[in-house]
Amino acid sequence: MAELSPMMKQYFEIKEQYKDTILFFRLGDFYEMFFDDAILVSKELELTLTGRDCGQDERAPMCGVPYHACETYLARLIAKGYKVAICEQMEDPAKAKGLVKRDIIRVVTPGTVIESSMLDDAKNNYIGSIFLRGGEAGVCFADVSTGVCHVTQLTEGDLDGGIIGELCRFAPSELLFNSEILKHKQVTGYVKDHMACSVELLDETDYEPKAAEERMRGQFGPGYEHTAGVRKNSPAFYSLSALLAYLAGTQKRGIERLKTVDVYSGSQYMQLSPVTRANLELTETMRGREKKGTLLWVLDKTQTAMGKRLVRGWIEQPLLDPEAINERLDGVEELYKKNVLRADLRDALSHVFDVERLMTRVIYGSATPRELLSLASTCARLPDLLALLAGCESNALRGVQAGIDPLQDIRALIEAAVDEEAPSTLKDGGVIRPGYDPEVDELRDIMHGGKGYLTDLEAKLREETGIPKLKIGYNRVFGYYIEISRAVTTPVPEHFVRKQTLANAERYITDELKQLENKILGASERLIVLERELFDGLLSQVSAELVRIQATAAALAKLDVLAGFAEAAVKNSYVRPAVDGGDELVITEGRHPVVEQMGKGLFVPNDTVLDCDENRMLIITGPNMAGKSTYMRQNALICLMAQIGSFVPAKAARVGVVDSIFTRVGASDDLSAGKSTFMVEMTEVAEILKSATAKSLVVLDEIGRGTSTFDGMSIARAVVEHIAAKSGRLACKTLFATHYHELTDLENAIDGVKNYNIAVKKRGDDITFLRRIVRGPADDSYGIEVAKLAGLPDEIIARAKEVLRVLENSTTTPNPVMQLGFDNYERFEEEKAPPALMERLRALDVETLTPLEALNTLYEIKQQLS
Repeated sequence: MAELSPMMKQYFEIKEQYKDTILFFRLGDFYEMFFDDAILVSKELELTLTGRDCGQDERAPMCGVPYHACETYLARLIAKGYKVAICEQMEDPAKAKGLVKRDIIRVVTPGTVIESSMLDDAKNNYIGSIFLRGGEAGVCFADVSTGVCHVTQLTEGDLDGGIIGELCRFAPSELLFNSEILKHKQVTGYVKDHMACSVELLDETDYEPKAAEERMRGQFGPGYEHTAGVRKNSPAFYSLSALLAYLAGTQKRGIERLKTVDVYSGSQYMQLSPVTRANLELTETMRGREKKGTLLWVLDKTQTAMGKRLVRGWIEQPLLDPEAINERLDGVEELYKKNVLRADLRDALSHVFDVERLMTRVIYGSATPRELLSLASTCARLPDLLALLAGCESNALRGVQAGIDPLQDIRALIEAAVDEEAPSTLKDGGVIRPGYDPEVDELRDIMHGGKGYLTDLEAKLREETGIPKLKIGYNRVFGYYIEISRAVTTPVPEHFVRKQTLANAERYITDELKQLENKILGASERLIVLERELFDGLLSQVSAELVRIQATAAALAKLDVLAGFAEAAVKNSYVRPAVDGGDELVITEGRHPVVEQMGKGLFVPNDTVLDCDENRMLIITGPNMAGKSTYMRQNALICLMAQIGSFVPAKAARVGVVDSIFTRVGASDDLSAGKSTFMVEMTEVAEILKSATAKSLVVLDEIGRGTSTFDGMSIARAVVEHIAAKSGRLACKTLFATHYHELTDLENAIDGVKNYNIAVKKRGDDITFLRRIVRGPADDSYGIEVAKLAGLPDEIIARAKEVLRVLENSTTTPNPVMQLGFDNYERFEEEKAPPALMERLRALDVETLTPLEALNTLYEIKQQLS
């Protein structure tokens, strides 16, 4: 077999180190892919597959993308879950001796993207790292593009459920696990079925204690246990150190961006299961998975990309501390009342750029001149913002003011160095401002004055030679030359060296012209190199101020969210809720925040009184389409809005902090997992009963409707009794909607259960939904009337009424099963088998029985039981 070409050998040496990635191999103005990578990429990106001589008989399959437009193609590959290793030319091909040196400068993965064109400004792009050991888990999520890092440790209770809860909260695009995860089928199943993310199973050597400690020391200093907030050799320690190692291996540089770590605990934030997040449509709708129609859509009135990411984070993580909640509410209230201040702040914030992600590109050295000018422009707004905040009284706004550094030194540095008309790239120069560097100015004078020098030299040579039509020209092959027409009879001076003969002219050079050429052309080349050096130095100077800039960015984001909440409150007529540590949820004229914005007509408000005593459970009856689900969801959303620090859609509201919200709303099959509607429903109910506490808010809609009437009603009643029993573990605030009217008798059987219904006005066969919640049980299901509203044919409606009359007349009394009292019905006790029979079963060797013997044995056991 023929030997591979030197370049192809180089390709395979690099590819061997990055087997699981697509290799973008720089060749001139293109990133080329070869062999399997080329075949894969040509298919995924619909590129033309060509070939290249590689030293062997068959040409190597090849496809490529222009290096200056590679981000578009890179984004599509990353979105499909691929990793791409960028192999760059490490020296100028024109000056290289032999094969151009190449090396990997970065591996781009779904969780390590920093390019603005590949990211959603309104969302964080997290990479997660989870380390499991025994009954503990260290969980870490970092956004490389903003430098945000969150770490927690899960040690108690349902470990799988806790991990899934964190995954749902942060929605990472890439995950790192240790091999212990393979024992946790619930987590791996959730990641596989419900998350669109890339997964990497790290080797155990990535968690070697000594190397892990060296990484932590290198990143956070000798006192990393204090600065990073993680204890040595804890699961959180290993999850964070493994993430640092992965980033160092893929990013090569810029890992210093992760300097501050937010160590949090589950006790800080409300627990929201994946089902609850989906049912309440917090950040995306259930059907279209879009922002419009969600709570985020209603509340996001932010002006900056940083604010948009933070408001999403606040909605995903409602607070549990009444003091912290009220501090946010104080800030919102102050801006709510001060209309002029709010308008001025929002106007100033509208000119603030995405400083968080911009600083990441500064540290990576990939920021453009215009992006640096954007940072200076943002700095220019800071004194005005500080002046506006000077008179604020709330702790939240005073904290924001204290967190904003004016950064005028950074502004002055950038504006002094970067030309305000600088291009978007450095390749053509024109970046450094005149007067910043003497050598740059001198080189520009030479370049711009070059034509003057040439004109002067041309005039001088004409005079010396006596050739009036002598002229100086330039081409890329020969450089500068003296051109004399062949029609000229005047002799050419001896020091003119002939360079080229044309049909009508001769071209010459002289030592003087060559020296001038070197001076002019060298100036252009030197200027490009010098501007690059100066700009890189500027990036390093700005990078050194990361901590100050990051703190300012965080303060600006918080101010943006508080002002956005105040703006939403004014526009949507919200009120400040009274939030405390009690157990009451009392809402006067509450409204659904999303439905009222989506609806065309007026929204009918409703009151709610819930607590953990006399109003623990509200059983809500009424026909379909009347608004039961909307009413229950609006109460859950109002509670959540209050705990993120937002005003709420109501006339008045008092919210006792809840530690979690659980919902079971709507019917759905999970066909991919082989689960029916009823199975999904029961699984969700089981999870609620296992995880809810006395401080939770539980919303249950139509429990038991996926099976037979008697089975469904029995299950529904048992669930109600279990949750509502004051002596039980739960006894928490619960909204329970049902079509089983027989359950309304529980108001008289269990203290704390109250009946409510959706008011309906009936005229003949027509009904009108009044959307009003009133005390007491519903008097009818109005099923046939609702079916008529839905458009069923008149003949079907008429027949349904006939069948209903027959059924009602054939049953003189309601089914006795429906009338079982709370205290007097016979409890179901499982029948116990006789001891002798149990002994026989234990001694039975099932593996050795023939089918006939098994049937005979079964028959004998049945006879014995009879």
